[in-house]
Amino acid sequence: MLAAHNEIRARAGVPALTWSDHLASLAGDWADSLLKTGKFAHRPKNRYGENVFEARGYRASANEVVAEWAAEAKDYDRAKNTCRPGAICGHYTQLVWRTTKQVGCAVARGPQREVWVCNYNPPGNYVGERPF
Repeated sequence: MLAAHNEIRARAGVPALTWSDHLASLAGDWADSLLKTGKFAHRPKNRYGENVFEARGYRASANEVVAEWAAEAKDYDRAKNTCRPGAICGHYTQLVWRTTKQVGCAVARGPQREVWVCNYNPPGNYVGERPF
């Protein structure tokens, strides 16, 4: 998961992340909760940045999860620092947020569903600021 993040970050020209066991533990707690409750949402009042991913009926790999978030780059207009109307690109911008230093991720798996969560410190996606 760390290598997949850092590959995308290198393409964007931003520094590599380091792994945080603390963030991974928090991510695991949230992923477990989402799997248990059947919900899919960001953790409320989270002081860290967060990306979430859900797979139904198949097992995703870390590379697939990060690639899905990174695919949002096509909808990000760097010149305008905006996302294409109607599209989502916040997962991508958090992934490549220049000032983020650490990441910790986890996956919770059930028979037909899995939930991936990554937490980022410091968080990104501040309105009006550029990711890189």
